[in-house]
Amino acid sequence: MKTPFNKFLYLGFLVLGLFQAFFTKDYMQATASLGIGLAFDPFDQEQKWNDRPTWQKAVLIIHLAAVAALFGFGIGLNDK
Repeated sequence: MKTPFNKFLYLGFLVLGLFQAFFTKDYMQATASLGIGLAFDPFDQEQKWNDRPTWQKAVLIIHLAAVAALFGFGIGLNDK
């Protein structure tokens, strides 16, 4: 897919997740939005994972780690 459609969806879910986390304090919904954003890989999907530049791998792995951390944070806050 050569269109920037995935980039717009990725950035949209990223902004939505950050808004939900920082302004509405709904951490579980933010986790869901950020996780859905990962489905819309903003980089070239035709390129295999091993052929991608290191910085692209780092962006996606850091994004995944942030989703996991936010999920743990949301679970921890709701543990009463």
